[in-house]
Amino acid sequence: MVSRVSRPSFFSNNDCRISSIEKKFGFFVSGDLMKSTTYVLAAILLWSVFAVPIFAGDTYVAKYAGEFMAIGVGGRALGLGGAYVALANDVTAGYWNPAGLARINYPEFSLMHDERFGSLVNFDYAGVAFPYGKNDTSDVTATIDEEGISRPAVNYNAAAFGISVIRLGVDGIPDTRKLDTNGDGFYTDIDGHPDISQITFFNAADWAVYFSYAQQHSEHLYYGASVKLIRRNIGDFHATGIGFDLGALYTPTDQLSLGVNAQDITTTLVAWNTGTNELISPTLKVGGAYLFEVFGGRLGPVFDTDVRFEGRKFSTIAHVGPMSLDPHGGVEFDYKKVVALRVGYNDVKNLTLGAGVHLRKLDIDYSFAKFNGDDQLGNSHRISLRLVIQEDKYRRGSE
Repeated sequence: MVSRVSRPSFFSNNDCRISSIEKKFGFFVSGDLMKSTTYVLAAILLWSVFAVPIFAGDTYVAKYAGEFMAIGVGGRALGLGGAYVALANDVTAGYWNPAGLARINYPEFSLMHDERFGSLVNFDYAGVAFPYGKNDTSDVTATIDEEGISRPAVNYNAAAFGISVIRLGVDGIPDTRKLDTNGDGFYTDIDGHPDISQITFFNAADWAVYFSYAQQHSEHLYYGASVKLIRRNIGDFHATGIGFDLGALYTPTDQLSLGVNAQDITTTLVAWNTGTNELISPTLKVGGAYLFEVFGGRLGPVFDTDVRFEGRKFSTIAHVGPMSLDPHGGVEFDYKKVVALRVGYNDVKNLTLGAGVHLRKLDIDYSFAKFNGDDQLGNSHRISLRLVIQEDKYRRGSE
């Protein structure tokens, strides 16, 4: 329901007048509900994203339909501007590049919380990953190296699996439809003095659950895949979808790694209960990372490019026809695996900063994203934890 009136005014406990903005979006403020004024912004945001899709009643390629899955996870990766497809070697690889999961040697858990737009929008992530199998050698089958020396063949059985969950939501949005006493779909003076007790609340949330598997193929090559289940809710409307990601990681040297992740590779279908079907176009993430020792620590520049195929023009750095390119990158300096500093530039043209502390089994990472001051949407702070169960009985190959 959308509310409207002819006169702009303000509603409080001592006044039954309601502002034109509040009437338009159906949100009212009174006493303890004063904080609800922030939800006017949420209504504008959600209306612009959802209004056309959920009422259209057809199937079409939806720009930005999968944008909540492009925000990114992990304080380390986000501090590097989200350039992590070639560097992913921990539990967050289930999101960034499933192939990187095969590089973990112990079970890992991770959590992250992110508040955006003045704490109006919450973004949360949780992940878990377990190594499985190990590489072993066989004396029966041997290989001849470049020097003509016979060496035992290696059976590459190192694998891993993981589960990742992300949620983007605006919670506690007032639902004022019951204030429309005459049933015309609008709140006007005819409806009389609004009964605040009739206001209920709902959440608008997007969920994605990733089930990932990775395998080492050879000394330098890893591959992996993720199946992701999608659930979207806003008021009485909801949608369900399923998508697939395929990733590969190539490490020709100990310093250089190259990665690729084809997200929504089959074009992901998201079906709304209204009969509308949204199609999320594939995104190809390609990147590289190079690590070298300097000043007693490790310096690592990283660079990624996101290639999309949904006809973006104004929100992208470069585009050719329906294809758009969004490069982003960063630099990390890790001092003796104790503390790390990071700086980056992400795919939405924001500067990012980050820092991390390495404990024996726990990594604590922080990331800061600078939004344009003219937008007045506030900066974004992300904090993530990564727990590694670093004990011999849980080490890869101990099963």
